[in-house]
Amino acid sequence: MSDDAAIVKEFLVESYENLDRLDQDLVALEKDPGSRETLASIFRTIHTIKGTSGFLAFNQLEALTHAGESLLARLRDGLLPLSAEITTALLVMVDAVREMLRSIEASGKEGHRDDQSLIATLTRLLEPQSANRPTEPQPAEALAQPPAQSGGMSGTVAAEQDADDLHHPDEALSEKTPVKTPEAVDAAHVQQARGAGASDSTIRVDVGQLDRLMNRVGELVLLRNQIVQYTNSTEDSELLGTSQRLNLLTTELQEGVMKTRMQPIGNIWSKFPRTVRDVAVGCGKLVRIEMEGKETELDKTIIEAIKDPLTHLVRNAVDHGIEAPEVRRAAGKPPEGLLFLRAFHEGGQVNIEVTDDGAGLDYDKLRNKALQKALITADQAARMTEREITNLIFLPGFSTAEKVSNVSGRGVGMDVVRTNIEKIGGTVDVQSKPGQGSTVRMKIPLTLAIIPALIVTTAGDRYAIPQVSLLELVRLEGDQARKGLELVNGAPVYRLRGKLLPLVYLRQELKAEIPAGDVLEAQSVNIVVLRADDRPFGLIVDEINDTEEIVVKPLSKQLKSINTYAGATIMGDGKVALILDVLGLAQRASVVSEVRDRAVVEKDNKHALSLGGAHQRSAVLLFQHGEEGRMAIDLSVVARLEEFPRDSVEIAADKEVVQYRGQIMPLVRVSDVLESTQQNTLDKSQDSLQVVVYTHNGRSVGLVVDRILDIVEESFVVQRQSARQGVMGSAVIQKRVTDILDVPGLIAVAQCHETAVAAQV
Repeated sequence: MSDDAAIVKEFLVESYENLDRLDQDLVALEKDPGSRETLASIFRTIHTIKGTSGFLAFNQLEALTHAGESLLARLRDGLLPLSAEITTALLVMVDAVREMLRSIEASGKEGHRDDQSLIATLTRLLEPQSANRPTEPQPAEALAQPPAQSGGMSGTVAAEQDADDLHHPDEALSEKTPVKTPEAVDAAHVQQARGAGASDSTIRVDVGQLDRLMNRVGELVLLRNQIVQYTNSTEDSELLGTSQRLNLLTTELQEGVMKTRMQPIGNIWSKFPRTVRDVAVGCGKLVRIEMEGKETELDKTIIEAIKDPLTHLVRNAVDHGIEAPEVRRAAGKPPEGLLFLRAFHEGGQVNIEVTDDGAGLDYDKLRNKALQKALITADQAARMTEREITNLIFLPGFSTAEKVSNVSGRGVGMDVVRTNIEKIGGTVDVQSKPGQGSTVRMKIPLTLAIIPALIVTTAGDRYAIPQVSLLELVRLEGDQARKGLELVNGAPVYRLRGKLLPLVYLRQELKAEIPAGDVLEAQSVNIVVLRADDRPFGLIVDEINDTEEIVVKPLSKQLKSINTYAGATIMGDGKVALILDVLGLAQRASVVSEVRDRAVVEKDNKHALSLGGAHQRSAVLLFQHGEEGRMAIDLSVVARLEEFPRDSVEIAADKEVVQYRGQIMPLVRVSDVLESTQQNTLDKSQDSLQVVVYTHNGRSVGLVVDRILDIVEESFVVQRQSARQGVMGSAVIQKRVTDILDVPGLIAVAQCHETAVAAQV
């Protein structure tokens, strides 16, 4: 069904319901003309039909209902007394409207009608003297009589039937085919052939009733889980078969009930063209809106929750994102800006994107505004990445608007957007390219009632992790379990496909008695790789059980303040399991804070350490050089961090080597190559070697350093070029002067030393 057809069908269903109520209201009003509530209800109904028919270009219907609305407005305002003639005219108008709706439903058109006589009567009755003037009673059909046709009823016959027809309009219309236009006769036959009308194929149900039904289905799902778990442990084939049928029927019932709650996102998008137009006119801009995926369905509860955040994002994009026409022309863009809305299903979630082709985010302006409002310190501002600057727009009270308007400038908006989306288990992310525009991406669940989850066990208790946050599962066994986990500045990490993944021990976050360090000695390690705020981290649990659909139950008042849990559920054995709040857990463990971010950010910084350039954001590995010196290595050239026992070092061709992953890896002692005059603390105080593995063209070299300090991402500039080979220069990192190591140059120097020694021998 096309979008237009769906809108027309909704209009027909709603109008039929309103007309049925209108018949009753008009009759009730005739008995109690002073009922202002009834009059107001009748006026609203006709006004709604008139407005929608005008929007859908049903001009005849609009003209007729406009005349009726004008008469009802006089009655509502007390300028006219209700008379029998007015009531009759209004009832005839209702019949005419119903007939036009049937024609629209059958053929898509109002039919060849002439309602000028009825419109003239409604217009005449606007004058008090006309309404009060004694007139000879006119039959109802005469007021709406179309042009005379052969075989038509006489006015006398119509008058005799009028009294009964007013109370049974549907029967009257079906019997009076002689007074219909030919088109009306065809439409009636077409509709009869098609079967039930639009109003007969739909039913409106209160949302509260659907919520109660959904809760009952949720309880049924819990019982189903318990029965299935019990029957899986029995050998009774008949009971097992019955359990499987129950499982199937419950699943189908659950899906059916969920579908009754699903609504297309187009229901709220349909209002945005008007919103865009109003904001654009108010801002003096030209903006068109395009939408893709309007048929994407969401739970009614989710639809209501995202309505206001989406409206704010649309208004914000027009007000802040898209430039004025003259500015766009100067930038080589078309004067008319584009706002593009897109919705699609992916990975059990709904993705919604709001994209504009405007100026994009001004990072300097955002940073300066945050400084001006004292939301960040000068030191923080100097070290912020573009992503961190972008996230400033989500801070409470933050706004870049120069003045307060009816659209923006009060500092209330983006923080509320993120809060509301996260309340329903969603995430918000902003990406922007200066001069090209911005995109706000929201990922939200399909429903809040029943969700798929991964069940894990830690410290003897079971916990549910929503699958929308799950990326993958990793299991380490044997030597991998003992050596695969590394410590960087005391923080546990795991190198997953070349990238450092920060680790969080669920035992530790739940304040269990067993310390996290014991897991390092375990025979196996289970890592659940999760995503929080678009950043991956690994959650170490004792056991990974299975996936199953769970019914989300809200937490009690006593537990709502704990950000580690998002809710609770009842498992198949009747016991309660808490649902983990992945974002809250990540925040509690500082995974998404600046300190832990430094351990997970690994971007391509091969060209970021150019000499004499401006401040650049680069990820580097810091290590101690001598007792007081510090050095840094570009993190992009670091393959792994290893620690070898001193007795594992062997000599091959007069070189120090270690056996590493099936290869013989040569070692290069950084302090020896650089001929450091500082006291070398390595040989005397350490029982093991800390090694930075550098790999090039498939060959690995181990750089032996005094002590690994930290991994940081920071803006700095190489201010002084070093005369020493193997050292690129110096920079200020973490407020300390640090030498930047040139790894290829260092290895070349080491090889030269070896060649020179061999020549002397």
